[in-house]
Amino acid sequence: MTEKAMEPAEAANDLSMAVLNAIQNPVILVDENGHVAFANWEAESFFGASANHLARHDISAFIPFGSPLLTLIDQVRERRAPVNEYRVDLSSPRLGADKLVDLYVAPVLSQPGSVVIVFQERSMADKIDRQLTHRAAARSVTGLASMLAHEIKNPLSGIRGAAQLLESSVTDEDRALTRLICDETDRIVSLVDRMEVFSDERPVDRVPLNIHSVLDHVKAIAKAGFARGIKISENYDPSLPPVYANRDQLVQVFLNLVKNAAEAIGDRPEGEIMLTTAYRPGIRLSVAGTREKISLPLEFCVHDNGPGVPSDLLPHLFDPFITTKTNGSGLGLALVAKIIGGHGGIVECDSQHSRTTFRVLMPASKGRAADDVTPMTKGSIA
Repeated sequence: MTEKAMEPAEAANDLSMAVLNAIQNPVILVDENGHVAFANWEAESFFGASANHLARHDISAFIPFGSPLLTLIDQVRERRAPVNEYRVDLSSPRLGADKLVDLYVAPVLSQPGSVVIVFQERSMADKIDRQLTHRAAARSVTGLASMLAHEIKNPLSGIRGAAQLLESSVTDEDRALTRLICDETDRIVSLVDRMEVFSDERPVDRVPLNIHSVLDHVKAIAKAGFARGIKISENYDPSLPPVYANRDQLVQVFLNLVKNAAEAIGDRPEGEIMLTTAYRPGIRLSVAGTREKISLPLEFCVHDNGPGVPSDLLPHLFDPFITTKTNGSGLGLALVAKIIGGHGGIVECDSQHSRTTFRVLMPASKGRAADDVTPMTKGSIA
């Protein structure tokens, strides 16, 4: 017996379902009675309930009491026109904290009273916005570094020379003061030298690289030095395509991030750093001044189980001179943001109590990696 051919309407319905489930934003259909008549896979994940469970309840059962979403649904039904609303807070014990979304609510003209709701979570959009701000901050440091190099280092050299001349003709008690002058001028010169890195706008040599060989090199340096007593594990995706980058600069970036993680952990007996790589399609970044969009599918992360970053500091973490360290200059993460931004990528930080993740997103290279060695080590962090 031959199977009955699929009717055109049935085939179109299956295709529509496949398209909606492929969308990486939660999409739901609310009928005239307020029930959730349809939810795509992302919506099931967003609400933490199956489509069948959602269909048995009113939409108000799944969102915070008094949410503006209910008012938007009424407006759309009344006007029969779509409405956008930005930065709507849907945080609740059911949906979780920090559920900030953009909403698109539109009427379904073929089904009077029904509306389609698309949720755009703000987290990634806000992160990219902050990253563009970080790049602007790095550019401002570029100008400041150039000015400091010319206007401060020369007078400092004169001050240090004068202090050295005085040192030979003063008492032992005053010699300590001249030594202090020399030490402090040396410290300022060192700081200016670090800032001069920001003013270096020369193009860098980039080649297709295997990120795992870079991370293994960083791990070896860390284990031999600042992270000697800390467990470092890996969870790599061995199928990743190469990244188009400068090896020395990537080593500098991940050394900075791993060192920050090690310093955050300190002497904790259960301290652990985890390096992970993954392929995450779907993140695209607009290029300023053009209509081009760059895909950033390569995700490289440095996780640690230290105390976390203070919430008030998190939005400014990549700004220059922002630091939690007693003697820190606040330039390390600003330099990380500059290097990754120069490679067309973004870097962000997620931090909660006992869990901090620095996430680097970068474009893939189409060529074969120059150092094609892929470690297969897998691991997990407590």
